Amino acid sequence: MTSTNEIRRSFLDYFASADHAEIASAPLVPYNDPTLMFVNAGMVPFKNSFTGLEAPPAPRATSSQKCVRAGGKHNDLDNVGYTARHHTFFEMLGNFSFGDYFKEQAIHHAWSLLTKEWGLSADKLTTTVYHTDDEAFDLWRKISGLPESRIIRIPTNDNFWSMGDTGPCGPCSEIFYDHGEHIFGGPPGSPDEDGDRFVEIWNLVFMQFDQQADGTRSNLPKPSIDTGMGLERIAAVMQGVHDNYDTDTFKALIAASESLTGVKAEGESKASHRVIADHLRSTSFLMADGVLPSNEGRGYVLRRIMRRAMRHAHLLGASEPLMHRLVPALVTEMGQAYPELTRGQALIQEVLEREETQFRKTLDKGLRLLDEATGNMGEGGELDGETAFRLYDTYGFPYDLTEDALRSRGISVDRAGFDAAMARQKAAARAAWKGSGQAADSEVWFDIAEREGATEFTGYTATSGEGRVVALVKDGAEIEQAAAGDEVVILTNQTPFYGESGGQTGDAGSISTAAGLRAAVHDTSKPLGRLHAHHTRIEAGSIAVGDTVHLDVDVARRDRIRANHSATHLVHAALRNTLGAHVTQKGSLVADDRFRFDFSHPKPLTAEEIAAVEAEVNAEIRANEPVSTRLMSPDEAVEAGALALFGEKYGDEVRVLAMGRAATGGRNYSVELCGGTHVRATGDIGIFRIVSEGAVSSGIRRIEALTGEAARQWLVDREEALKAAAGEIRATPEEVPARIAALLAERRTLEKELAEAKKALALAGGGASGPAQSADEEIGGVTFSGQVLEGLDPKELRPLLDEAKNRLGSGVAAAVAVNDGKAAFAVAVTDDLTARFSAVDLVRIGVEALGGKGGGGRPDMAQGGGPDGSKADQALAAVREALAKVSA
Repeated sequence: MTSTNEIRRSFLDYFASADHAEIASAPLVPYNDPTLMFVNAGMVPFKNSFTGLEAPPAPRATSSQKCVRAGGKHNDLDNVGYTARHHTFFEMLGNFSFGDYFKEQAIHHAWSLLTKEWGLSADKLTTTVYHTDDEAFDLWRKISGLPESRIIRIPTNDNFWSMGDTGPCGPCSEIFYDHGEHIFGGPPGSPDEDGDRFVEIWNLVFMQFDQQADGTRSNLPKPSIDTGMGLERIAAVMQGVHDNYDTDTFKALIAASESLTGVKAEGESKASHRVIADHLRSTSFLMADGVLPSNEGRGYVLRRIMRRAMRHAHLLGASEPLMHRLVPALVTEMGQAYPELTRGQALIQEVLEREETQFRKTLDKGLRLLDEATGNMGEGGELDGETAFRLYDTYGFPYDLTEDALRSRGISVDRAGFDAAMARQKAAARAAWKGSGQAADSEVWFDIAEREGATEFTGYTATSGEGRVVALVKDGAEIEQAAAGDEVVILTNQTPFYGESGGQTGDAGSISTAAGLRAAVHDTSKPLGRLHAHHTRIEAGSIAVGDTVHLDVDVARRDRIRANHSATHLVHAALRNTLGAHVTQKGSLVADDRFRFDFSHPKPLTAEEIAAVEAEVNAEIRANEPVSTRLMSPDEAVEAGALALFGEKYGDEVRVLAMGRAATGGRNYSVELCGGTHVRATGDIGIFRIVSEGAVSSGIRRIEALTGEAARQWLVDREEALKAAAGEIRATPEEVPARIAALLAERRTLEKELAEAKKALALAGGGASGPAQSADEEIGGVTFSGQVLEGLDPKELRPLLDEAKNRLGSGVAAAVAVNDGKAAFAVAVTDDLTARFSAVDLVRIGVEALGGKGGGGRPDMAQGGGPDGSKADQALAAVREALAKVSA
């Protein structure tokens, strides 16, 4: 017997020896085809090469491509487990020619591999051709020697392939294997062709024409070849069995399932074991390629597949979660051919165990409700739609699972009633949304979300991809198309662009098409929390709803944002370690050039505390530990030690981000709930630097910081500034602190000496200026002394006037110190005159003349100031006038 792994290897080696480049399987998520949920055929990764949008990887290629069919029009889910050849996951072997060879060599390779390399009997093989393809008919007769009765002309589209309504297309030729007369069925084209005797094992597509919108076809300048052979089907043929589930890979997985459940794959249990084996493959490979269970899009389909398998484990009587314990058997069978399975084994097992644990609770509740609702129903009964919706809405029991659970009893479900209940819930949600204070013109987002569903975000693993335009929004309203110069919001069914949320700024980049569209994306927002809206300016070309577009995130900018976002997590942990467990995040802004982090703390950080936080974060960066992501329920995440972020609303599941070195007990340095994009390893952050720390409000502090190149440039700029300063004071950078301290001490000494000199000069009368500075004068019998002093320190006014009072014995003294255009004004009154004159009243009169207000002190000494030092003489004149009035 030839194993499945050997057959795969033999196929690839055969075509490699015929100058075909061996191409590794693409991920199951088709980033180059937004019309597909998953890669469902071997040619999907080469689609752009066949249409001319991309250069082919080589003139001729071969691959074994992972495929999933479990959603949309290619949905085999309900048949899996009950037929011999339906699968959610399968492998497609293929050989491809991109304008290199055509029909003759393709037929030669197929016939040579099947009959000469693999030794299949020609008597067991039958081929088909499109009824008008005489060339293929003649080539099969010449190369294979088959009688004309076994080269069957088929007039239907089964033997004419097209990529879509327009574009490359052409006839194809299918190869069938006859499993023998003991199995019911006839050859293709016969009345009994739907039987299982003749099984298609290989399809050769001859890409020959270019179909136009009007239905006409022209010859392609470079006709090409695309072939597909189901590995599971050819394995059944070569291992001498009729049923794919009897091949070695499936037998090993089913044996593992039998061993863990203690139930043989016989009778009613046979289908359950098959479902588990098939769904184990699809769920594991999807998770290995980055898809995780969720309530939207691809993640929802993954969850449906998981839950269908888990229900069958329940039917087999498994008392504990089963699926995760089967992963090692799958890795043993397929891990060598697909190393991503081995790399992702720990994550796959963890997610499967968690999902099955949660689903068992859902299943128990749902099945009890189903039993109550259908207990009196017999075969042919129908479950009402309201109950089916309550199962879905309250217990998370999917509609298709309800159908599956009742199928064995012959009970159907009222789909129309279910849909009506769903519509009522959506209407209620819309009404509640309208009443929540949202802007009326934002209702457009609700319309789009209700019609199209959530945007599929592919940006955790990709920074480019393709999407189908589902809506265009301009000035708050939907439009059908936009052209160069328009500012428009573009929404696609899937995107790698992160929409602003959780403090992380939205991505920027570009959107384009082969037809000439160039649109600059300057921001991405996230209306309703589930749509990704690209805010763009159309620079060239035009765009319309329904177009397929190429989306490119600005990778350099995204990388800076990633580094800053991951750094906020490390900062949070370092602050808690340094300041205490009372520290919690109170907000953040993660941009491409900086980040800020708000946290609870009652007082400013000391220089030592800031240095400790910086040192700790940079130590984790240098450790360069991988950053890992897991999916959990919020409660499970918090129980596992994850920190929830301030202000975030969490759904049924959350992404738990772990980074940094593991401490005692295995917990990473930082574990938090976060839906943002992050670095792959802490070393990608580069370096970290705090540039400011201050208060936001009472009890809330804010750190502003830089990472990577921005932090390096900040340090370089400050080093250059230090060097420049050192040059100015003729010192080395290392000598700058001591030199500055010496200069400051010298300055203080000089300032003190200067102040003393100015004071002495003023006391001697030499510092006075202006016509008001005559000798002491008599005003109404009171001696008055007034001075304007340029450059005198205002602090020297009081001691100066104290000395004036002593000199006068009895009288009033006033002085104005003018500095940088501003004036300080003081008045002194000897004790014998305070009953007649108040220094406070006199100072306020002078301050008003200086353009100021107020002034204060005691009756014998008061001081104030004004903004206009040029009016110093008016201030003294105003005091003279006041003295004269009182004395009159």
